[in-house]
Amino acid sequence: MTAATGVRRTAQKAAIRQALDGKDGFTSAQQLHAELEAGGDRVGLATVYRQLNALTAAGLVDAITVEGEQLYKACGDGAHHHHLVCENCGKSDEIDPPSEEWIQAAAAARGYTVTRHVFEVFGLCADCARIAR
Repeated sequence: MTAATGVRRTAQKAAIRQALDGKDGFTSAQQLHAELEAGGDRVGLATVYRQLNALTAAGLVDAITVEGEQLYKACGDGAHHHHLVCENCGKSDEIDPPSEEWIQAAAAARGYTVTRHVFEVFGLCADCARIAR
């Protein structure tokens, strides 16, 4: 276990993390599993899911749900952030969300107390938009 994250280091986790680090966008556990297998890494699909969930819980990987499917991406320093995500290729960029003040004010005006928030914006990246034209 590393003291900073509380996550055990294993060869399988390292292979999964390395595969995620090489991606520009979000990917599914199934896609990641297929890429690992094609690259010669013998990792079961259940292990990929388990490791992705552990990395997500530790704040080392971001997870979003798109059309009912969980997608994963290794992100920077673990600081709270949000994404602009291409619905076609999965490419993503980190973006600044509306201000915390706006979120709190919108919630308070409706009688809510904010406990957490998720903010992702979906569309087509420049390359996919160009192809779609």
